[in-house]
Parts: sequence; structure tokens; C-alpha cells
Amino acid sequence: MKRLFILSGILSIVLLGSCIKNENPVFEKSVVEYDAAAYNANASGLTYPILTRVPGYGRPASTADPLLSRNSPGIKKFRVNLLGGQLPTPTKVFYQVFTGTTATEGVHYKKPSGEVTIPANSSFGEMEIEILNPGANTPATRDLILILTGGESGVTSSTNYRIINLRIAQ
Repeated sequence: MKRLFILSGILSIVLLGSCIKNENPVFEKSVVEYDAAAYNANASGLTYPILTRVPGYGRPASTADPLLSRNSPGIKKFRVNLLGGQLPTPTKVFYQVFTGTTATEGVHYKKPSGEVTIPANSSFGEMEIEILNPGANTPATRDLILILTGGESGVTSSTNYRIINLRIAQ
């Protein structure tokens, strides 16, 4: 009787546990996103993260990362990821400063180029933003909000990870 019970259990597992082919998701279109937006949590009540530090690539920001501050001016680099198949030619991706920005162009940051080039056969490009030191020490922070708008060759921006807010300490 015990053998019959074990045999029926094994038979049930074999018959009911058939192999199901798992379909991996395939991106039909090329989509770009900010690496920092994908790895850092959105700010409360917002659909994007507020960054006070320059995160390393492929991970969330940590206290070991450099601060975004007028006391540490210079060029800060942020990675832009290309999702989907790599493209055979260099591709320009465009971004712009969002209208809700409180940082002032020419005072807190240098006007960005507005484009990032993703090299041929690559999944990443680097956006460069230059933080300036306005000289005045004020208690307020300044927000520089950047939004990816799409690119060449039909590249679109990700709905969830197309915005980052760089909070510059003064």
C-alpha cells in the first residue's frame, strides 16, 4: 500500500510538473533610461529620484559617492542605458532641463549639451553635467531636473526611468 502511494506521488509529479517553456521578454523597440533612476528609489510623492550624490554605475548611490555641491564643482557623469538590441551605428539621445528646475543656468550649472551619444554596438552612453560654484554660501539647495526625451533611430525614453533630479547643496 505504501509503495502504491509513493508510486502515485511520483507519477503525479511527472505528469503534472511538465516542462513549460518560459518566454523571456524581448524588447521590440530601443528604449533609453537613466541608470541612476533605475537603481535609486523615487522620492516620496514623485516619479523620479532626488540625487544628492553622484552614484556609481549599476548601483544605488551611497555615502561613499561624491556629493553634488557647489563645494565640489566640476563635471559629473551620469550613465544612460540603452535597452533592447545594440545599434550598429552611434546613436544620439536627447535630454533637456525640466521646467521645475530651481538651479540657475550659468550660476549653479553650465548649460548642458542636451545630447548623449551611445557608441555603436554599445548599451551605454555618458551624460556630462558641469556643476558650478556661484561663490555665495546659502542654506538653500538647488534642483536640476533632467528628462530624457528620446533619440535617433526611433529610440524612445523609458516611462519610469527618464527623469533624475540633481539636488545641488549650496
